[in-house]
Amino acid sequence: MAQYDFDRVPERRWTDSRKWEKYGDAVIPLWVADMDFPSPEPVLKALHERVGHGVFGYAYPRKELFQAIQERFHRLYRWEVEPEEIFFVPTLLSGLNLIFQIFSRPGDGILIQPPVYHRFIKDALMHDRVIVDPPLVPKGDTYEIDFEAFERAITKRTKIFLLCNPHNPVGRVFTAEELTRLAEICLRHRLVICSDEIHCELLYPGHRHIALATLGPEVARQTITLNGPGKTFNLPGLHLGFAVISNAQWREIWKKASYGLIPSVNSLAQAAAIAAYREGQEWLDQLLVYLEGNRDFLARTLKDRIPGIQMTRMEATYLAWLDCRGAGIPGDPFEFFLKKAQVAMMNGPEFGRGGEGFLRLNFACSRSTLAQALDRMAMAITENNIG
Repeated sequence: MAQYDFDRVPERRWTDSRKWEKYGDAVIPLWVADMDFPSPEPVLKALHERVGHGVFGYAYPRKELFQAIQERFHRLYRWEVEPEEIFFVPTLLSGLNLIFQIFSRPGDGILIQPPVYHRFIKDALMHDRVIVDPPLVPKGDTYEIDFEAFERAITKRTKIFLLCNPHNPVGRVFTAEELTRLAEICLRHRLVICSDEIHCELLYPGHRHIALATLGPEVARQTITLNGPGKTFNLPGLHLGFAVISNAQWREIWKKASYGLIPSVNSLAQAAAIAAYREGQEWLDQLLVYLEGNRDFLARTLKDRIPGIQMTRMEATYLAWLDCRGAGIPGDPFEFFLKKAQVAMMNGPEFGRGGEGFLRLNFACSRSTLAQALDRMAMAITENNIG
């Protein structure tokens, strides 16, 4: 059994890292959603072998890639996906924006549940769609769905529901009952469901991901699922995601709309994806234990040293949702910690309604990096006589 060292701090500056180079050398970046951990050894081995071949001609998706996805979905979700239902995209955002183009027109409504992944909002507005945003409801240290408000928000111009499950940034893993009720509402109103499930393998003990399309044939026909190995195995820079489309009519529309715009998979990305799905489980099991330790360390440290900041209960992901409203921070918490602590997080308002006064913190880093960032934050609070 390989033993992975997640405490090691890799040097990521000067490696084209958006995360580490955006704010400069002095700032600890805990913002964008990638991890500071090398990918699994089988993935690195597969990439070395593919590079060693030395020829990089035009590629097409290999049968092994389809099979790796099918095997994993069957094992994890008892979901029988056929190869013709899988469409590769460079990123999930490519798939998301293609869905906007295919299934809606300017002025149509896009239904979301804020606070939610900021690109759901930004990209919809970029295409002149209208955001329909019944928010999730805070309850204790977590969030729930107001189903009545959700359904009331739907109008004749609402065309697409964007589901984020597991949810970014509030960390919820929605239950079968919640998903079933959401699906029933969407079916009644004939909404296209785009289910972003990219964080589905980053779960903490006691929680199980349910792929929305497995709720039944009717739901599957009305759902396009976006997924990929990027978040799970820290491969986002290799650009390989996929859409699963059960509806045969929609598949034909997708083919025409994406023709000449969405490239085929590249050789390195698919070599990495096959290795990750088939041989990366040992790494993932150890990663989840480490992330759980970081999650708990973060929660303890906030409670002990910055009690004015409350952390939402996390059921999945490595993205903590922090309520800073009770900390007494003057002005914008994002700007305060960036300037006074030199720690960069993501600003809550970017995630839509309900994000004011919140920050999203990425703790997928070495524990020493996380501890250093929290030390800086606590010191900034103390030195500015806050709390």
